[in-house]
Amino acid sequence: MEHTLRRILHIDMDAFYASVEQRDDPTLHGRPVAVGGNPTERGVVAAASYEARAFGVRSAMPMARAVRLCPGLKIVRPDFGRYKAAAEQIFGLFRAVTPLVEPLSLDEAYLDVTENAWGELLGVDVARRLKRRIQEETKLTASAGVAPNKFLAKIASGWKKPDGLTVIAPDRVEQFLRELPIEALWGVGPVTARKLRAVGVTRLVDVRTSDPAILGTAVGSQAAWLRQLANGVDDRPVAPDRIRKSCGTENTYATDLVDVREIQEELAEMARENAEWLRKNRLLARTVTIKVRYADFSTITRSHTRRTATDDPEDIGRRALQLAQRTEAGRVPVRLLGVSVHTLVDPASGDSGQLTSRLPFSAEHAD
Repeated sequence: MEHTLRRILHIDMDAFYASVEQRDDPTLHGRPVAVGGNPTERGVVAAASYEARAFGVRSAMPMARAVRLCPGLKIVRPDFGRYKAAAEQIFGLFRAVTPLVEPLSLDEAYLDVTENAWGELLGVDVARRLKRRIQEETKLTASAGVAPNKFLAKIASGWKKPDGLTVIAPDRVEQFLRELPIEALWGVGPVTARKLRAVGVTRLVDVRTSDPAILGTAVGSQAAWLRQLANGVDDRPVAPDRIRKSCGTENTYATDLVDVREIQEELAEMARENAEWLRKNRLLARTVTIKVRYADFSTITRSHTRRTATDDPEDIGRRALQLAQRTEAGRVPVRLLGVSVHTLVDPASGDSGQLTSRLPFSAEHAD
């Protein structure tokens, strides 16, 4: 049976929190705006308008530094009720076009528009109409990526922000891939990128020809998946209304880890990845779990739960390292490491537990 190419959209709202504030307060139009906490109380930037970004202000930056970069910065406390209401309106527009909508956070989603309520044959036409509807009905702008799969669509949506529209047609996939750095690959964070660059893997396409042993040492069990992505292959379907009860990262190493410092660095990076996922999805976690598989394939887990929920990467990392001290990692060779977060809390739900975060709640991802 002939395989039908899918038409996947990734739609990402532009500077969502800050844009809602500028929309609702005319005095903020055209001004550098940062949504977040008080700079004198270790507040952090949750979102920055594009006017503020011109000064170098970015999400997750200490607000005190943001003010130094941009003395005229207007700081606004977050109002998550209004952001959620705007998001519900936007997602209503998405679901009027296709039931195949996979939310990633309040302000971004994948849509499979291979078949759609408008009967449009081209994904770009659906994206163009949706962008126009969003602007007309919410007075906000969105950027969209159109591609045959989720991996490419997500990269495309960030190509020409704000208010961008980028199409990666099937016959342009190879050309597009050749322009991308190694960091574009799913799951390649700063530490892994440094390891790959150190062995000469600097571009996404370099993964295709890299030595399997070297790639395995750098990224562990992700190696085969990253090779797929480097070839532009991503068969994951759009999963509507996916509900996540946990998030986890783990790596299997081609060479067993025996150095305690390296083990600690790996756990810290995984903790940061989990914290980033929590912030992007506007969630906090009460439980941190680590997984350790030794060279003899015996596997253990250690968990720590407390009443206070958090998305602080330093807190999650510290707890992961403390849990590692309750294992033989470093004294016994380690084949696999993993960190995951559980017992998730939505801060907008009014949960009775205490909530801690270095951000006002969760930082908007950089867009």
